Amino acid sequence: MGHDCHLMGRQPILNGLEEIVGYELLFRSPQSLTSANFESHVQASSQIIVDILTSFGIHEVLGEHRGFVNVNAEMLLSDSIELLPNDIISLELLEDVVITPEIIARCRDLKDKGFQLALDDHRYAPVFEPFYEGLADIIKLDLIATPLEELYQEVERFKRYPVMLLAEKVDSRHVYLRSRRMGFELFQGYFFARPTVVQKIRMAKASGVFFRLLQQLSCDAEIAAIEETFKQSPAMTYKLLLLVNSVAFSPREKIRTVRHAITQVGLQNLRRWVQLAIFAEEGGQGLNNPLMDMAAVRAAFMEELARLELKNSKLLRHAHPDESFMVGSLSMLKDIYDISMSEIVANLNLTDEIQDALVNRGGDLGTLLCVTEMMERLELDEAADCLQRLGVSPQAVLECQKKAYAWRSALR
Repeated sequence: MGHDCHLMGRQPILNGLEEIVGYELLFRSPQSLTSANFESHVQASSQIIVDILTSFGIHEVLGEHRGFVNVNAEMLLSDSIELLPNDIISLELLEDVVITPEIIARCRDLKDKGFQLALDDHRYAPVFEPFYEGLADIIKLDLIATPLEELYQEVERFKRYPVMLLAEKVDSRHVYLRSRRMGFELFQGYFFARPTVVQKIRMAKASGVFFRLLQQLSCDAEIAAIEETFKQSPAMTYKLLLLVNSVAFSPREKIRTVRHAITQVGLQNLRRWVQLAIFAEEGGQGLNNPLMDMAAVRAAFMEELARLELKNSKLLRHAHPDESFMVGSLSMLKDIYDISMSEIVANLNLTDEIQDALVNRGGDLGTLLCVTEMMERLELDEAADCLQRLGVSPQAVLECQKKAYAWRSALR
């Protein structure tokens, strides 16, 4: 199929309740991997995007959510774009698309076929009037590139049209709250990785039990002792049962107690659920919580990369899959607590390799973590260089992503 030279990135899109409602999918082609042009989001043709998404299994990438794909004029006009499922894919017109009668007619046609259309990095211009009047569903405004005064004017201008506004590059909670007050309904950026004081206090309360549980599970403690620890935290027990019952296991009865969970899922899985349960919100968000989503994908992706390395490479021979999963999930704790990673590590009885990876990004596990974080930050060019040095092909990376996203999708 010839897409073995491409990398894909995925960034969550949230609503005003901070729940995931979609993902923007970005692609890097070989041309962009050799150029220093980091700004160009799409350097892959529509055929390649269609190939990747159809061979990959689009539902595995997106779960129950909507996918946003960047398109330029050439891709917009190509037939292959129509092979994408119109009910779950939104087409984002890049800002360099020149609006011609042909483009407007094509967009009408795609809209009639059921596609949702969005305008990317947009500024108001009269030529886009047909889009504001009903062709476009979503308008994305870049919060970093647009001066604040202008941003207020743009939002006011768009309020009279039947469009949803999406704030892009929301890099802090302050900016998120301000843009929500301004009238934005959708948000993109990693502001959610720095929770509020209230969330931090709630996390801190659960953390003592969390650390004790991880210790016990790492040392294969008696089931009775693990159960006893859970009893000290009804919140942690609730989170665990929420996770265990949401996992797409084979059909079985609902799990109601911790002991039942231990016997049903086994200690290996329980260890994973505990590592993720700390990120699961107690409120209504449940498993659409973006922190939980990020932790699950990061951990599973690192585990899959480590599995690959075990089979293929001598470069990362010290990265064990179980340890890689643990490093992936624990590496996110620094974002949600007000304490440093070295303090977190001091509470846990971890191997030297895991400590080195978490605190210094050292060793093979640290290398895996760095690559994974690059992928999350959509630094696909740098990630590609790093993966190339490790001897991992982009095709193999796609396979690892596929497994990680599918595993994450099973937590619904």
